[in-house]
Formats: sequence, structure tokens, C-alpha cells
Amino acid sequence: MRPHELSLAAAADAIRARRLSPVELVDSVLDRLDRVEPHLGAYVTVTAQQARRAAREAEHEAAHGRYRGPLHGIPMALKDLIDVSGMATTASSRVRAGHRATADSTVATRLNAAGAILLGKTHTHEFAFGLTTPQTRNAWARDRVAGGSSGGSAVAVASGTATFALGTDTGGSIRVPAALNGVVGLKPTYGLVPRHGVTSLSWSLDHVGPITRTVEDAALVLTALAGHDPRDPASLPQPATHYRPGTGTDLTGLRIGLPRSYYFDHVHPQVEAAVRHAIGQLEALGARLVDVDIPMTRYIQATQWGLMVPEAGAYHEGSLRTVPELYRDDVRVLLEAGELMTAGDYLRAQRSRTLMRAQWARMLEEVDVIAAPSVPTTAVGAGEETLTWPDGTVESVSDAYVRLCAPANITGVPALTVPVGHDPAGLPIGMQLLGRPLGEPVLLRVGHAYEQTQPARTLARAA
Repeated sequence: MRPHELSLAAAADAIRARRLSPVELVDSVLDRLDRVEPHLGAYVTVTAQQARRAAREAEHEAAHGRYRGPLHGIPMALKDLIDVSGMATTASSRVRAGHRATADSTVATRLNAAGAILLGKTHTHEFAFGLTTPQTRNAWARDRVAGGSSGGSAVAVASGTATFALGTDTGGSIRVPAALNGVVGLKPTYGLVPRHGVTSLSWSLDHVGPITRTVEDAALVLTALAGHDPRDPASLPQPATHYRPGTGTDLTGLRIGLPRSYYFDHVHPQVEAAVRHAIGQLEALGARLVDVDIPMTRYIQATQWGLMVPEAGAYHEGSLRTVPELYRDDVRVLLEAGELMTAGDYLRAQRSRTLMRAQWARMLEEVDVIAAPSVPTTAVGAGEETLTWPDGTVESVSDAYVRLCAPANITGVPALTVPVGHDPAGLPIGMQLLGRPLGEPVLLRVGHAYEQTQPARTLARAA
């Protein structure tokens, strides 16, 4: 196995044992990037020279006994909303042309302290306000969407041009592209990972989290990221925690919630079959399946959009009035719609969220984890804007992709997407695990247990 094919955990073990040097790993990943990036468009900018210099420094540190932990010498990418001092943060938008960060974001500071090596910035759907990332192609089929808004991060990890990456998630923007590209995506509990220095889409829904090749890798990255930062008003006062799951697969006594409503409505049969098969494997590991009714389903999408659109409109108010022509048409229309919403609309969405959080908390008292599809269909063709379901219902692609992810953003609960197979066209399918607030250890345990029953995953074929 070539270095760029290694999971984060495997690469970390090899670096610590001096079987692999950070220089070898970074060179392998950059060589892979040179070969496949022109076909995929995952990156806004690549900092190869700086990465090679950092790899030499990491190798020197390791040789002299200064090992910073499992991220030491590991090459990674950051979504182009995340500030790194002296680098552009463009949000993949002409509005931000020429913008450069003057300080590191909290997550960039923490990853640097942990020894991770930055390869560059990855594309986002403009200002994270979309679910396709049109600049980027799916890692498994170049005529399909990458998913969004963290499409570049997911494609980089799936194609082997980053060992891990960070994304942001406001309505599924980590989980959607992770599921569509066959990798792992974790949206942590709201406030667990600080957002200081990260461009906002909707401040009451935004999350930052890892995209990785395995669940264990996601746990290692979360360990480096999580923890209080007073510069983020929503940051939780949580002490540092180690999230790496154990090696066991016994789930005896764990209660898996199986939704009777919402999560399996208007879902492609191949997606449903793959997810139900994976849930059956969790049951075979000892988990007990418990039917649950998802509360307030008729209000989920209205609440998501009722919060996100006006908050985004408020954030962009100044540039919408001065340089509206610099936005993509699809994003500008949504931002302008946010300016038309009334205070009453926004307050009703806030009230709906309060009620939904309370009802989800009661539901999660009855189960430990909810298992469901991550997205209702696999990656659609580039340029497709609608889906038609067998009953004749027509749904926009954006609504379809956000629909099953939105509840975790509204309620703030953690959610993890794990690959569970491919459709007949070879496109990846993801299963979503949702838990109680700060329930990441349980989610990671379940996801890791499932993963250990499956064959090792390979890099995306289209790369």
C-alpha cells in the first residue's frame, strides 16, 4: 500500500514506529494530487512548498523525540472558509477576491499544534450556501456532483489527495459530500468545536468537523479540535477528551433507534436497502432495534430554511448592496430571499427549534443512537436540479440532500455518516448515526464497530 492510501491511524502508527517519515507521506500525497487534481477540482489553492518544508520539520522533531501525537506529520486540507494567517480565505467566491486572513482560526491553530501539515484550501459551494460544489467533481464519477458545501474536502479525502480534511456543516455540508464520495463525515455537537476564524453561513446552525477515511480517523481529529474557546460565543465549556474508540465490536445492550417516519420517506430503494442491511449488521453485533417516531417532521425543512436564510442574508447584507453581481446567481437569490423574511418568520423558526430540541431530547432518552440514511439518493448528474420520486413528487436536489441532515443542525445533536456500500452504478451510499448532545463517544463506537465488520475501503475509482 502506498503512503497516500493509508488511513490517518495507519499512517500515524507508521510514523511513530519510524517505518514511515512525514516527508515520504507528504511527497506521496502531493504526487497523487499532481496526477488527479486536474480532473477533480477539489482545491482552491495548494501549498506544496510549505507542506514539504513542514514535513521536513516534522521528521526532524520525530527523530529528536518530539512526537506531538497521532496527527504529527499527517497531511490535511481545510475548507476555504477556515482562516490560516497570510492565506486567502475566498469562500470560493469572487466577493472575497484578494481577501487574506490576518490570524489563524482556532481549528487551524489546534491542528498545527498537533503536528498536522496543511496541503491547501479546498473548494466550497460559494459561501457554503449550496449542496453541490459545482467547481468540483465526484471522486467516483466525474459526471456526478461532489455534494456540498464541503465538496472539495470530501473529494480530496476520497481521492487520496489529503489524509483528512475539515469541512463545515450548516444543513448537511459535511455529511452530504462525505456520503456521496464514500468517506466518513462527522458533524459534532453544536459548540463542541470552536468556529472562531471560520466564515459563517448561519451562526446558529454552523458546525466545524472532520472528513476522514475511517471512523477511527474522525475520532483522532476530533480529539485535536474539541474544547472551549471563549472567542466563539457558542463554544461549550467542555474539557479536553480523547475520542478514539476501542477495538471491540460488541454492541450488546445498545439501543438503536429505527425511524418509522421521515428518514425512509422518499428514499431511493437501493439506498434504503443498503442502510437497512447495515442496521441489521449492528443488530448482529448485539444492538437492540427500537422503533422511534421522529417528532415535528412537517416543520423540519421550514425551520431549517427559516433560520438559515435570514441569518445568511444578515451576514451578507453589506456586500449584497454593494457588489451583488459578484455572487453566483443561485446563492444571490437565496441571500436576497433572506432579506425579505420578516422578524416574525425568524422568531417562529426559533420557537419551532426550541420545541423540536425538547422533543428530540425526549426521543433520545429511549435510544442511544438513531440510524438512518445520510442522503436519500446517491450523487446526481452534474447540472441536474430536480428529482422525481415514484409517486410523482418533484423535489429540488438541494431540498433532497438537506432533508435528512437538517434535524441534526436544528437540534445541535452530533451526527456521523459512514459508508455502507455502493449502488449498481458504483456510487457510494452513506448511513447516518445521530446521538444525544455530546454523545460523540457512542456514535464513534457504533460506527467503528460497524466498520470493523467490513472489508477495507479503497480510494475512489474515478481518481
